[in-house]
Amino acid sequence: MDYRTRTNFLGLPLVHVATAQIVDGRYRRGIAKGWIAIGDVALGALLSVGGIAIGGVALGGIGVGLISLSGLAVGLLLALGGLAVGYLSVGGAAIAVKAAIGGLAVAFEYAAGGAAFAAHANDAPANQFLRNDLVMTLGRSVMEHSNWFLVLVAVPVAMAVFQRKRTEQQPPR
Repeated sequence: MDYRTRTNFLGLPLVHVATAQIVDGRYRRGIAKGWIAIGDVALGALLSVGGIAIGGVALGGIGVGLISLSGLAVGLLLALGGLAVGYLSVGGAAIAVKAAIGGLAVAFEYAAGGAAFAAHANDAPANQFLRNDLVMTLGRSVMEHSNWFLVLVAVPVAMAVFQRKRTEQQPPR
């Protein structure tokens, strides 16, 4: 599937959705480019959602963006994920410039977690910073409620699989 809105801004469609297709017997990965991009590979100026997501807010298996919520998350401001790398990071393993929260938390200034390494690791200044910083509070809340993100992802995926099976079962016209 390849869907683009007719409306463009600065040469990019507002929304571009591209999923994998078989073309001439070959598998072609869906590459979406737009302000909002959804695809196997998504390049979205504002929002990108995909297996590989690059953009302002990146959601995916591998995500790179200003804010990234991904399995492997690289965020210029905030990274949330299994392995999170960024200025501020929250995840299973979090590596950050300023502050990190995670099972393994590594940062220059503040870190909190099972194994924390920073100038202030698992101490009062680290806890105070992590409690008072709005972005870190948001990141911690997102990770604490991450089970809802699974539901938000699982429902559309299940619907797509159901629709595809239903389409495949219909006789050709």
